[in-house]
Amino acid sequence: MKHIQIIMPEVKHCTAKSCGFNRDSGCHARAITIGKHETPGCDTFFAIADTSEHAKSTGRTSGVGACKAADCRFNDDYECMADEVTLAFSRNQAYCQTYLHR
Repeated sequence: MKHIQIIMPEVKHCTAKSCGFNRDSGCHARAITIGKHETPGCDTFFAIADTSEHAKSTGRTSGVGACKAADCRFNDDYECMADEVTLAFSRNQAYCQTYLHR
């Protein structure tokens, strides 16, 4: 398998404990996408039924691979330029707390 290395902002903390990629308030997806919603949400979020379904790959920390929130101050050509991001959970949706309107 061919591997690439990309520099991207780290997902520092996530409170979406019902997400399959969340273990101990950390995101363990390879990368997430922030989508454009009323509040920019985590498009990578998926709900799980119980904690046994969490991703097993906890040795990695997720980064932000893409951001569709073009009106965010940290968005440059649909890539996040923040140093790190924090995700929160509300109304069954994970959303980006780092988002700042331009």
